[in-house]
Amino acid sequence: MKTKNTILVVDDDFAHRTMLRTLLTGWSYKVVEANDGENALGEVRHRPFDLILMDIRMVKVSGLEALKEIKAFNPAIPVIIMTAYASVETAVKALKEGAYDYLTKPLDFDELRLTMERAMDHSHLREENRLLRESLGARFDRRNLIGRSQAMTRLLETVAQVAPSEATVLISGESGTGKEMIAGAIHFNSSRKEGPFVKVNCAAIAETLLESELFGHERGAFTGADRRREGKFRQADRGTIFLDEVSEMSLAMQVKILRVLQEREITRVGGEESIRVDARVIAATNRDLLREIAAGLFREDLYYRLHVVALHVPPLRERREDIPLLAQHFLNLFVEKNHKKIRGFTPQAMDRLLRYPWPGNVRELMNAVERGVVLSRSEYLDEDELAVVLQDNATGEEPSPAQDGVTDLPPLEAVEKATILKTLETVRGNKSEAARRLGITRRTLHKKLKKYGLMSV
Repeated sequence: MKTKNTILVVDDDFAHRTMLRTLLTGWSYKVVEANDGENALGEVRHRPFDLILMDIRMVKVSGLEALKEIKAFNPAIPVIIMTAYASVETAVKALKEGAYDYLTKPLDFDELRLTMERAMDHSHLREENRLLRESLGARFDRRNLIGRSQAMTRLLETVAQVAPSEATVLISGESGTGKEMIAGAIHFNSSRKEGPFVKVNCAAIAETLLESELFGHERGAFTGADRRREGKFRQADRGTIFLDEVSEMSLAMQVKILRVLQEREITRVGGEESIRVDARVIAATNRDLLREIAAGLFREDLYYRLHVVALHVPPLRERREDIPLLAQHFLNLFVEKNHKKIRGFTPQAMDRLLRYPWPGNVRELMNAVERGVVLSRSEYLDEDELAVVLQDNATGEEPSPAQDGVTDLPPLEAVEKATILKTLETVRGNKSEAARRLGITRRTLHKKLKKYGLMSV
């Protein structure tokens, strides 16, 4: 069996140390032993460890003293404290000094293994997250948000003002407009940028699981809950949590989110303890929440809690002057990714991009350019190489009356319906593929099919 991580076991009880060495070796860990805190410090200074299991009461140098020195030397090493003397006061001291967790003897082996795995996962992810934050910080830098239109200029100016504050932000806009990018720009330009940026798509998680996903759960809280689990709010501590499609939450869940915003506390599913959380909340929706309130589908008090600062991301059709910039940006991105030699767009191709209504907004434009790059065989992307969904609807002509009552709708909706019909025809009714090509979610496609009476298509 492949050897995994290296564990330092620190205990002046030889029998207990031997038992742990046998147990951990059986779990495929490499084990190094130390019989007191002083020897442990020497080991830590001379070789790297993935985790330390350390007794708290030892003769020469106690576990607490050794913990302080180890954390001063290398704060990244996770340390799990063991003791035969269950003491809340001692546990608090150990945790304050940087211990990852606290276990009492005799050890529960299942609990020990799970705690070790979580500690090492946490340690490994911390470095990955640091690198990820650096790359995300560059990606979400507001200077990298593309747009020269007046609407986008105003939006980005507001983002620059809002980001340094602690205000809750509500971002509205159609699907595919880039609400997540705006949320990321706020986080990575705030004082919380070194903390986590946790994203939750409320529409993609079943209602029965959403509470556990957000708040966590206790062991045994429901069938299959074999261990305690921390939720997204705890994961976002000292950072930002982004609640996308917040309008998809049930009224019951909205009440719980309201409590978090008011009290800054959560309770795990199946638990009773109130846990303080320090996470900035940014929410987003593609719906008109005032209409949702009037229809009894969204709580007014939650709306005003979220609506401290309101930002609206305009649809692409309302900022057409940004299309050439965005298209060229995506072209450069996918040319590099696919190792192609494409310099730009033909005038005819750009004209088509400019006149297309883009019901899927920026996401649809990105998908269209990517497919064009993949299909292109020349130095310039031609209109014939753009996505199929553009071909019948970028001409600016009125759709045919034969298209299932399309002309009974307002112009933009008529074009959107015709686009959906054409895409479904192209993919032979595969709704998942149609949603992907349109640059929208399957859930959004379902709503549009229902809206236009196309459920039987």
